[in-house]
Amino acid sequence: MKSDAKIFLRLGVISGSVVAADQITKSLVTKFLAVYETVPVITGLFNITHVLNPGGAFGLFAQHSAEVRQFFFLFVSTLVAGLILWFYKQTARTHLVLSSALACIFGGAVGNLIDRFRLGKVVDFLDFYIAAWHWPAFNIADSAICVGMAIFIYYVVVKQVEL
Repeated sequence: MKSDAKIFLRLGVISGSVVAADQITKSLVTKFLAVYETVPVITGLFNITHVLNPGGAFGLFAQHSAEVRQFFFLFVSTLVAGLILWFYKQTARTHLVLSSALACIFGGAVGNLIDRFRLGKVVDFLDFYIAAWHWPAFNIADSAICVGMAIFIYYVVVKQVEL
């Protein structure tokens, strides 16, 4: 029983840290920048740009109605959160890095879900580009999800960890 408390404390600390960092940075962006306002950080490479993303990753489903997007994202988020928690429980005792990556994914999903409930959209602000080519703007939650997924894929595909 004590072991279960420790692994879920790790989940709480990691995912809670991701959610806190995500929500604090989004709050700062929305407080100090108008939507579409840009602050150059590294000319020719990186700006802070306040964007509201009604869709999913990279604008997925942005063209659909708000009702369709909300149903889809709430349904998928709930399903994914359940799967991530299940994977976490399966791996937390034996694979520290993998379970930490899953906690990052969970925290990122929660961070973006908070925006969807609060605003109906996700606040994005990290804007990387080279010349006219822009990577879609993203946020801390998206970063945690991507890093977590890269580690997850590495463990499942390369290390062939069974879940």
